[in-house]
Amino acid sequence: MIDHAQLLRPLVKASFEIEPESAASAVARALALAMTEPMGPVHLDLSPATAAAVSPTLNVISPPKLLKPSVTMTDPAVHTLAERIGRAQRPLFIAGLDAVRDHAGPALQHLVEKIGAPVITTYKAKGIIPENHPLSLGAAGLSPLADQILLNLVRDSDLVLSIGYDPIEMRLGWLDFVGDPAKLVEIFDTAPDHGMHHAGTRIQAAPCSFLQALADIHAGPKTWTAGQPAAVKNELARLFASNGSWGPHAIIEALNAVAGQEAIVTVDSGAHRILLSQKWVAPRAMSLLQSAGFCTMNAALPLAIGAKVADPSRPVFAVMGDGGLEMGIGELATLRDLNLPITIVLFQDRSLALIALKQASAGLKPAGVTLGETDFAAVARGFGGYGFNVENCDDFRNELEAAREREGFTLIACKFDASAYDGAF
Repeated sequence: MIDHAQLLRPLVKASFEIEPESAASAVARALALAMTEPMGPVHLDLSPATAAAVSPTLNVISPPKLLKPSVTMTDPAVHTLAERIGRAQRPLFIAGLDAVRDHAGPALQHLVEKIGAPVITTYKAKGIIPENHPLSLGAAGLSPLADQILLNLVRDSDLVLSIGYDPIEMRLGWLDFVGDPAKLVEIFDTAPDHGMHHAGTRIQAAPCSFLQALADIHAGPKTWTAGQPAAVKNELARLFASNGSWGPHAIIEALNAVAGQEAIVTVDSGAHRILLSQKWVAPRAMSLLQSAGFCTMNAALPLAIGAKVADPSRPVFAVMGDGGLEMGIGELATLRDLNLPITIVLFQDRSLALIALKQASAGLKPAGVTLGETDFAAVARGFGGYGFNVENCDDFRNELEAAREREGFTLIACKFDASAYDGAF
């Protein structure tokens, strides 16, 4: 017998064994724990007999109504921070996933526009303010090239406000990233216990209401008068611009142009994810979905399925590597059986390219990273979908447009050589 609770212990907040008599209470407790910040999964263990049993009584326990008072402009903490912002010449914001969950984007955009402060996001918070906004510097934490530029700007700042930011969304270079902890202020709804960086001030408050209160009372001069944030944004655009008529850069640019403002894009782990996270211009929060700390391969396909089921009105694109898709290719049957019109954009470089790059950076010869050439277009058709191979941007754009009119799923295998990632991020 497998001990599921022990097996899942590193991955979940708790495990509960369900019995018919106490099922309602146990499920209510599990839901409350899962939805308590920081949110996370809870494991429920049902034996086959329990799963088939009928509860002695129908006892539905609803969670209590949670009231969270808003922070107002009269709060002393708001005034204290507003004064610090007023004195700062180079303030900067870093926003994370919990700011997205609290719907803090409009309040954040309103505040940064008043003071001219740039916003860096974690890759999970991309789009909390539209990434075509001049004050949005995009997502950090995946690309060493981008991180080097962004960290220099952070260190040049004199006040850093992290909003709903969890360092698990970043990489090692972002541990104690500000240099002087005194200039870092954390605004978080729950007290973090990670110890991964140190802040001079920690404000435990809902990000959205706190930012709204700050914007209501702040009326200071514009900041960053030397124009450094704009220079950084331009440099990032230059570094990650397309370097040819075909390849991963061009594929992402074409997808960005065709997908539309309402699209949801999902991506699994690999070299394509790092480049996509940097180049994708997110129009809103949660428009790019990806794995967090586990960096899971093949995450894009189940994420896309869930997103499409949750909101059938939005176009959904799953951006995947060939290695990732081969790990979970059976999910194409789920697309078929649910008749979901999802478009899979497959980066087929016949390589575990990110692992190959890491091997090369460590001075190792490539080992175990070369993949055979699967005919994914034929596989997609075998699963009842539409499948196409493309090797230029015109064909790729044509297939993206054609996929909009189909009822079932479409897989577009974009073929290029893995060497296109050399020096890309």
